[in-house]
Parts: sequence; structure tokens; C-alpha cells
Amino acid sequence: MSTHPLIARLRGRLGYRRRPEPAPPAPAGPSEAELLQHALDALQRVATLGNDDRDMVAGLLNLRELEVSDVMVHRTKMETIDVSESPAEIVAQVMASPFTRLPLWRDMPENITGVLHAKDLLRELQRLGENIDALDVEKIALPPWFVPGNTLAADQLKAFRRRKQHFALVVDEYGEVMGLVTLEDILEEIVGDISDEHDKTFASARRHPDGSVSVEGSLAIRDLNRAMGWHLPDEEATTIAGLVIHEARIIPEPGQSFIFHGFRFQVMRRQRNRITLLRVMPLPPARPAP
Repeated sequence: MSTHPLIARLRGRLGYRRRPEPAPPAPAGPSEAELLQHALDALQRVATLGNDDRDMVAGLLNLRELEVSDVMVHRTKMETIDVSESPAEIVAQVMASPFTRLPLWRDMPENITGVLHAKDLLRELQRLGENIDALDVEKIALPPWFVPGNTLAADQLKAFRRRKQHFALVVDEYGEVMGLVTLEDILEEIVGDISDEHDKTFASARRHPDGSVSVEGSLAIRDLNRAMGWHLPDEEATTIAGLVIHEARIIPEPGQSFIFHGFRFQVMRRQRNRITLLRVMPLPPARPAP
């Protein structure tokens, strides 16, 4: 709309200047992580960068976006020791475990009082000789180290190096134990699975001849993706059961099936409100419409 000439002259005498129109916001460009991923893809195309090397570099880049809650061992998978057990039973449990560090609890599993290292136990047993009944594991246990679940995995890696410790318990905002994280858990995000002669075989998923996979509900999505070469999302849920509940918006009954993210999920077994077993089938890609 045009301005009246008299008003324009008055504005000129008063030194009025039309305020410039604000510039439109610049379109959002790709994030730093996306730029790095594009550069990595380009490097693989023009250089002799193998898949293993590419996965390692990609894992290192992703580490800056992961929280310890993404890589931790969930509390339902933790192997712990009840300090009220007899010394002989505790020693037998430590000897049967593939882990060198085991959380100790008293009265209830959530009440972690310390972390027992197998090497410290052996030293104490050697000192006691045959008097195993005098063993007090809480006296030789290390104090527990609690870290928030939203700690960045890269920061936790630095903290492990700084404190020269390889084991921490993960807690939520209310101080409740969510799980545990080790130095190995974080390194595996970079270099892939690290196994030794004492590790248990990957038994939480079993392939079937038809291409489907039986999966424990408590299995971490990231572990399943690594084992099967899948790309199920893990932004909204940590476990396979959690993903199904998140997408279905209900706690399914055994026998119910759902299709999302290019997979069919069938609930095979449920205990109370926990999905304990699922059968997951990758679906063929949809054909484009003619």
C-alpha cells in the first residue's frame, strides 16, 4: 500500500527511515555428523577403504551421539552377587562366571554395595588358606561408581581412562540402577564385537531356515543389529521388546503380530507385562507401483 505524500514528507523531516524487512532464515544445512558421514562415504568410493575400516570409523563418529544408556548391559542381564549367601556359594558363583567384576547387593538387588573383582577374591582366599568361612567379600570389594544414563559414551570413555577403571553402574535421574557399562562395551561400538575364551556365545537370538530369528525380548537392539546386520531403530527403545511395545502402543498378547520398519514381529511368549520371546522376520522390500 502506497504512503500519502504529506506523510512521506513529514517522515523525511523527522529523519524517519523505513525499517528494512528481516531477511528470511537461511535453510538448515546438514549437521556435522551428516557431513562427516558423507565424507566417509566419498572416501570409501575413491580409496581402498574396506568395510571393516569403514565400520570402525563410522563407529567412532557415532560414539559422539551415543549415551551410556544406549550401550549398557540392562539390569535384567546383570550378573550380581547377594552378599547374604555363604562364602562357599559366593566363591562358586564367581568361579562359574565369565566376568571378572561382579556387583554386590544387600537386601534387594537394586541396593548395590560394592563391586567384587575376581583377582581380589583370589588374593583373599590365598591369605585365608583353608578358612574360607572367614571370607567377607564386602571388605575386599571396590566402592561402586555410579554414572548418569545420559552421559555421552565418548565422555565416559575419557572418564574410564582418567580414573583407570573399566566398570561403572548406570543410574537414571532418580538414582535407580538401570544397568552397567564397561570399557569393553564402549570399545565394541568402535571396533565391533570383542570376544575371548571366557565369553558366552551369542545365544539371545536363533536363526530359523525360513529367515526368521527367535529373539529374547530383553536383547538390546544394537546387539541384534550387529549380530544380524540389520538396521532397526534404537532411538525410542533400547530392547527389542521395548521397540515392539513402543510401536504397538500396547503390551501385546502371545500370538499377536505387527509389521513395522520392514520386519514382522510376532510375540511368542510373555511373562506378566514383559515380552520374553519374539520371532522377527525381515520382509522383502516393497515393489514400486507401476
